[in-house]
Amino acid sequence: MKALRLGLVLALLPLAAVAQDRTQTLADIRAELSGLAAEFNALKAELVSGGAAATGAAGGDALQRMDTIEAELSRLTARTEEVELKLNRVVADGTNRIGDIEYRLCEVTEGCDVTTLGATSVLGGGSASVVAPVVTDPGPAAGGAELAVSEQADFDRAKEVLGTGDFRGAEALFATFAQSYPGGPLTQEALFLRGEALTNLGETSNAARAYLDAFTAAPEGPIAPDALLKLGQGLGTLGQVQEACVTLGEVGVRYSGTAAANQAFVSMQGLGCQ
Repeated sequence: MKALRLGLVLALLPLAAVAQDRTQTLADIRAELSGLAAEFNALKAELVSGGAAATGAAGGDALQRMDTIEAELSRLTARTEEVELKLNRVVADGTNRIGDIEYRLCEVTEGCDVTTLGATSVLGGGSASVVAPVVTDPGPAAGGAELAVSEQADFDRAKEVLGTGDFRGAEALFATFAQSYPGGPLTQEALFLRGEALTNLGETSNAARAYLDAFTAAPEGPIAPDALLKLGQGLGTLGQVQEACVTLGEVGVRYSGTAAANQAFVSMQGLGCQ
């Protein structure tokens, strides 16, 4: 069951990663449909009051055609609400499953108290019941998004510390960076490098959580294949072989043909995955 749950989490993450954009789109569509319905009703009232429907001046049985259009508008509105409801359910389910992974990683982490974990952040942002729409536009810049003031400098400093072999110092700096710039263009890489620092410190369970955070931050991002690979390898080291096999197998499915996928296949062989 654990392996099945983990597999379902990995399957749900791509949907959750774009939840904000989709919710915003659905809200826009619903607003446009409402506007169209209002204009349609006004046009229909004008047609009836002007007598065009009775005389045929509007071209054939205008009222019948307008009734058909009205029915289609109602169907589209209902369908939009149905899709939004399903999307919110997917996000809620994915959030619960990520929380389950965090709980199990805490159980095998020395000094980790499950009572202090707190609530899992909702995938895609927002509250647990409704996915919040995107309200900001970062604007274009190098790397596809605009960097906050001093963001690049803070990232470079943490990376420099990592390069000197001060893994504890680098881990702390990357953790601070991720908290200071959530959702930033460098945050996924910072979370991944924090995992690398923790791996060098021998803190495998904490490293696995960092790799999980890096993967969930952007499942389609450039660091995602390596983050998922390292998560699977970390789970294997922790003795959670079933979960490791599922995770490593997902690397090949999601990122077929990449170096991470090839390494995941080798790791699966070493674990004896079926």
